[in-house]
Amino acid sequence: MTDVLHPVHVGDAAHDDHAEHHGPTGILKWLTSTDHKVIGLSYTVTAVVMLVIGGLFAEIIRGQLASANGTLVSFAQYNELFTMHGSVMIYLFAGPFAFGALANIIVPIQIGAPDMAFPRLNALSYWLYLTGSITMLSGFFTAGGAANFGWVGYAPLSNSLNAPGAGADLWIGGLLLTGFSAIFTGVNLTATIFYLRAPGMTMFRMPIFTWNLLVTAILILLAFPVLTAGLIMLYADRHFGTHIFTVAGGGVPVLWQHIFWFWGHPEVYILALPFFGMVTEIIAVFSRKPVFGYKGMIFATLSIAALSLGVWAHHMFTTGVVLLPFFSIMSLLIAVPTGIKMFNWIGTMWRGQIWFSTAMLMAVGFVFTFLVGGITGIYLASPPLDFFTHDTYFVVAHFHSVVMALVLAGMAGLYYWGPKITGYLLNETLGKIQFWFLFIGTQVFTFPMYILGLQGMPRRMAVYPNDPQWVHLNQIASLGAVLIGVSTLLFVVNLIYSWKKYPAGDNPWDAHTLEWFTTSPPPHHNFYRLPQIRSERPTWDHNHPEHRALHHGEHETTHA
Repeated sequence: MTDVLHPVHVGDAAHDDHAEHHGPTGILKWLTSTDHKVIGLSYTVTAVVMLVIGGLFAEIIRGQLASANGTLVSFAQYNELFTMHGSVMIYLFAGPFAFGALANIIVPIQIGAPDMAFPRLNALSYWLYLTGSITMLSGFFTAGGAANFGWVGYAPLSNSLNAPGAGADLWIGGLLLTGFSAIFTGVNLTATIFYLRAPGMTMFRMPIFTWNLLVTAILILLAFPVLTAGLIMLYADRHFGTHIFTVAGGGVPVLWQHIFWFWGHPEVYILALPFFGMVTEIIAVFSRKPVFGYKGMIFATLSIAALSLGVWAHHMFTTGVVLLPFFSIMSLLIAVPTGIKMFNWIGTMWRGQIWFSTAMLMAVGFVFTFLVGGITGIYLASPPLDFFTHDTYFVVAHFHSVVMALVLAGMAGLYYWGPKITGYLLNETLGKIQFWFLFIGTQVFTFPMYILGLQGMPRRMAVYPNDPQWVHLNQIASLGAVLIGVSTLLFVVNLIYSWKKYPAGDNPWDAHTLEWFTTSPPPHHNFYRLPQIRSERPTWDHNHPEHRALHHGEHETTHA
């Protein structure tokens, strides 16, 4: 197969690399760079730090709950910890890691672009995210402590009467900053994917990961402005007497729930879709097969995004102000395209020559764990069952099954794309040990909480009745949290142990997509040349001309 030059000529790319080499180095490079790879690495490091911080909060919470009348922290400290644990994990880790870290690094390379469409806006997005993270966490250093009203910020718990401290304002301010960061990232990803694709890469030749990030970016642009408006209204209630959510002034507290969950349920898929894309790429590569049902995966993703905008009120079944049949049916319908993805992942693995690398183990662990979270979500879509389990540990367990599945997928992405980003492999033995600690720990952590929820244990409580069965189940869940903590420590150990020890080469996995055609790590403008793009697997087509793909648009002549 004949290679074609990148739209940026080789000489220009070499000149840019020479300029980059003689540009800022060290800390100044990290502070001033607009290179998407440097910004993506900054996102990655910051997000992993947030994962560790949020994980430490979780370990303290589970330490408190290991006994019925725990005294590890006070009630006030417990409220701050569970508020900030959820806030850190959702706002500061999962989202930024999904659409800020790996997306920033991988998407431009996957589509043959030299950088993001708006490099300076990309840098601004990261600095807003970092500033917002510091702002939110700085509440711990104020006289009144951090925000203490739960990560969902429900009014009236978050008004100035019930949460008068500066920590609540810092929570609002930090979330506003990270929200603007997400919106700018959504604009950047959308423009990059639509306008900077390489010659020959039609829409239906894009990798699934890039497709999922495009849909995620559109969801961000639809959902995050709503949350931003709600946060401004909440701040105005607290400081300007607007009474939007205050009953005494004629406001409606439930309006905050509508605003928050109109953002919050699309947000679940804003978090999940990038990880779905990661897992799809990884399962295909390590099964030595193309993605099963490529177009079906794309249309399932589009269906999930569309349906996610119409299910927010299933979080509000017990308020009595929503139409139960409509939101129940919509919530059940969203399981259909998600189920299609499940069948496609299994179909991709079916009769494949599976290589159980660490990345593949993490991906398979994701499929199982997300299946558990998805099935329990179907239960919660039924109003009678939701009434029974509302605000119990069943909901906590369901949510953590979903989120821990995303952690498994994120780890899969780091082990898979880490060699492309750094040029070096992580130790596979340590990685597989980490996987078993993480996977087993997740199940040990979540399954007791399902039982506790069905037995009526309420969430958000620092103490609970001294029932022996509840104590034992909570202790098992706390043991699972410890195993998850050990897995995180093993990952850090692996990073240190493997530092520049195992050179990866350009394509250690014999992977399919365009990012594996360039060097590891890529040059400043990513490519010196590009292969002909005749399918969604251009690198595989180039490296295996005897098996050149004839599917998914091989003979298409119309460029999207």
